Amino acid sequence: MKTVLETIDRERPDAEALRRAGEIIRRGGLVAFPTETVYGLGGDALNPESSRKIYAAKGRPSDNPLIVHICRWEDIYQIAEPVTEAACRLAKAFWPGPLTMILNKKELVPRETTGGLDTVAVRFPSDPVAQAFIREAGGFVAAPSANTSGRPSPTLARYVQEDMDGRIEMILDGGEVGIGLESTIVDLTGEEPMILRPGFVTQGMLESVLEHVETDRTILDADCRLRPKAPGMRYRHYAPRGQLTIVEGSQEAVIAGICDRSRQAKAKGQRVGIIATDETAAFYRADSGADRIKSVGSRADEAAVGRSLYRILREFDDEETDVMFSESFSDSGFGQAIMNRLLKAAGHHVEQV
Repeated sequence: MKTVLETIDRERPDAEALRRAGEIIRRGGLVAFPTETVYGLGGDALNPESSRKIYAAKGRPSDNPLIVHICRWEDIYQIAEPVTEAACRLAKAFWPGPLTMILNKKELVPRETTGGLDTVAVRFPSDPVAQAFIREAGGFVAAPSANTSGRPSPTLARYVQEDMDGRIEMILDGGEVGIGLESTIVDLTGEEPMILRPGFVTQGMLESVLEHVETDRTILDADCRLRPKAPGMRYRHYAPRGQLTIVEGSQEAVIAGICDRSRQAKAKGQRVGIIATDETAAFYRADSGADRIKSVGSRADEAAVGRSLYRILREFDDEETDVMFSESFSDSGFGQAIMNRLLKAAGHHVEQV
C-alpha cells in the first residue's frame, strides 16, 4: 500500500484534500490526521472492519477501546444513551477540546470499536482540520493515536509516517500539534465521575463543573492491584526503544543521581539521554558528560513540558539512545498527565535518591 502524505494549512485547509481523505474513510480505509492533542489514526467508527484495520495497523490489542471523534455536539445522541446531565455540563465547559467522555453506547456503535464494551468513548476535538476531516468522513471517526502500539504518540506527521508508512492510505500533515499529550478521559457511567486518563483538562477543572470527580488509583500507582476500569490502561504505552528511568528526590539529589547513573552507563559504552528542564539542564552539561541533554521546558510552564515530551522521546529514538534518565514532575494539575505518560514510558521504573 502506498501512503499519501498531504500537507494541510490549518488556517486555510484544502477542501479537495479533505474530501479525498473523507472518501477514504467512507470506503473503509484509514487516514492519520492532526488534532489539538496528538495525531490520530482515523477509521469509520460505525464500520467494524475499519476498527479491525486500526487495530492491525497499530498492532494494538483488540480489547483496547477506540475513541469516537465527532464534529457536532448533537451527534453524540446518535451513539450514546443516556447523554447525562454531567456530560452536557462538561461538554458546555470543555467541548470542542481535549476531553473524552465515556457513556453507555447505542447499538449503532459496533463492539469492534468499543473493545467489546457496552460503553463508548466520545470526543469533539477543537482542531479545525480535525473537525473538517470528520465532517467529510461522515461524522463518526474512530481514532487512537497514530503510532504503532506502545511507542510515543506522534506530535509531528513525520513520526506518523515513520510508524504508518505503507499501512494506511493517507496522512494529513497539519504541522506540530498544540498540546502534545492525549485527551483527558472521564468515565461518566459509574456512581461518581472518574478520570481514567489525565490530560490537559485537569481534575480541578472538571471539579469546577461537577464539584466532585474521582481519579482511578492505577494512573500513578504501579503497585495498585485494583483492576483498571478501561482495558487500554493495562498496556505499556508511550515508550522509547531504550530504557527510561525516572529519578525522584530533591532537585540537588536528582541532579547528582542522574549524573552518577549517566557516568556509569557511559562507562559501559551506552548512549545516554537526559530529560531535564530549563532550570537544570546546565548542571548536567557541566557534570555528567552525557551524550544528549534535552530540556522539556520550564517547570513554570507545564503546557510547554507536555508539548515537548513525546517529541523528545522520539528524538532519543532517532539518535539510537540506549538509556535515558528523567527528572520527575508534579503529580497534580497538568503535571499528573505528564507523570502518567512518563511512568508508562518508563514501565514504572522509578528510582528514589
